[in-house]
Amino acid sequence: MSTGPAHSAAEKLASLIQRTPYIQRLGVRMELAGDEMTAILPYSDTLIGDPGLPALHGGVLGAFLELTALAQLFVMTETEHQPRPIGVTVEYLRSGRPMDTYARAQIKRIGSRVANVSAEAWQETRAAPITCLHGRFLMTPRASPS
Repeated sequence: MSTGPAHSAAEKLASLIQRTPYIQRLGVRMELAGDEMTAILPYSDTLIGDPGLPALHGGVLGAFLELTALAQLFVMTETEHQPRPIGVTVEYLRSGRPMDTYARAQIKRIGSRVANVSAEAWQETRAAPITCLHGRFLMTPRASPS
């Protein structure tokens, strides 16, 4: 039984996590507080891309941010289907150290078919992001009642 939009968003988020194997493989957790969602990528040795530094793999960071943006869109909009990426740009600002990583996404604009979202990942302080994403996502509108 739903008690309001926040409960509905939490239910949508839980269902997204359950049906997305890559979220489960990475061990990503997502926490909702009002209309803000924070994604958490727990550190694991398997995420290291450059053992010499060591640094997190860039592909993992890019995928983590894309998942964060998709999840934010999915839980905060009226869409029934998961948005699909059209174009994504990832900027690597600094090396991801071997520690937990956090991310938040912000919906910039939602049009009739396309949404623009930005996301940032950080480790120790949000003011020092390690990776940013700018993405355009195809939105499938909710089916109209017949």
